[in-house]
Amino acid sequence: MVRKDRGFTLIELLVVIAIIGILSSVVLASLNSARGKGNNAKIKAQLSSARASAEVWYDNGQTYGPAQTNSCAGGMFADTVSGMSQYTTSANYPGSPTITCYSTPSAYAIAVPLSQAEGSNTYWCVDSVGNSKGRVGVITTPAC
Repeated sequence: MVRKDRGFTLIELLVVIAIIGILSSVVLASLNSARGKGNNAKIKAQLSSARASAEVWYDNGQTYGPAQTNSCAGGMFADTVSGMSQYTTSANYPGSPTITCYSTPSAYAIAVPLSQAEGSNTYWCVDSVGNSKGRVGVITTPAC
């Protein structure tokens, strides 16, 4: 005898919906983590380019400019010819963070908060010595 009523039972439908819900929550959690890592990668790439711009500035004048404390507003950090101004403008970074810049005539450092902490490091820093590394807090001197 052939049954005329076809379809899924309510239990079967609920199980499928629950499985889809669990899978989608795992995917969304992974996407948020990937987004934070992508933003961190952008910050690191921008600061790597800032180092190249700083060297262009130094090659032109044999100095990193006047001493600046905790300011990206003038001197080398505001220069458009070397391209440094685009790397010290917070609007060019994910989340528009507060950028910390220090310089002396012979050294500089730039630090930007990471979008997602990497272990205990919450900032990424580059300096004139060649350091490019994570930091726990803001910089207070022209060195990472």
